[in-house]
Amino acid sequence: MTPNGCTVILPTYNEAENIGRMISCLRGSYPNFKILVMDDNSKDGTIDIVNGVAGTDGNVRIIVRDPADKGLTASTAHGITETDTEFFINMDSDFQHPPSALENIYKELTSGADLVIGLRTDREALPFKRRIASLIADSMANFTLRFRGKKSSSDIMSGLFGGRTDVFADVVRTHGKEFEMRGFKILFDLLKYAPYDITVKESPYEFGERQGGESKIGSKIIFSVLRQCGILGKMAAAVLSGMKR
Repeated sequence: MTPNGCTVILPTYNEAENIGRMISCLRGSYPNFKILVMDDNSKDGTIDIVNGVAGTDGNVRIIVRDPADKGLTASTAHGITETDTEFFINMDSDFQHPPSALENIYKELTSGADLVIGLRTDREALPFKRRIASLIADSMANFTLRFRGKKSSSDIMSGLFGGRTDVFADVVRTHGKEFEMRGFKILFDLLKYAPYDITVKESPYEFGERQGGESKIGSKIIFSVLRQCGILGKMAAAVLSGMKR
């Protein structure tokens, strides 16, 4: 494992409009970072674009995942276990997570943090329904983590975060079967099963607008997060899902 090295994990599904520009931006800003694209069998050319770059750049790699194991959480969890550097940073490829935000996350990691969570300072860029869903999901997740006596965050629904690979690869290998693998918020699961004494930092950034393509998630994150909140949460998700039909 590369000391002080960092891998940027990019979970993708049909991100052809963004992935090339994102990789180019990351390679320009962080030439020593590795890039690991975890693709859920995209059908729009994403895989070909990344393979084209990876063919000439040894720091770029793509893993096309088993279609039976599809899911944002599953892709990120798999990516963490495939990382061969001391640190990893997980982010979206649609520029809602600005590449500039990685600098301070990496700085905090190399200064001793076990987990650094990107804190959205302005969530107004989110569509209204998704913003409400995110706030509700954050509240439910925080309650669950406090009940368990685990570390929390003011933005548990953040998809931008970095961590120590050895710590969280072990969490995934030990507790991955208990994750909501077809869900969207792996950070919640990582916090639920991480050691009690980890050091958690937050790194504020300005949340951006998607540059291309369409968002894959919306208000359905509430059902997913409910299922992550234990037996009562799963019961509530089942009841609400039944009412919605």
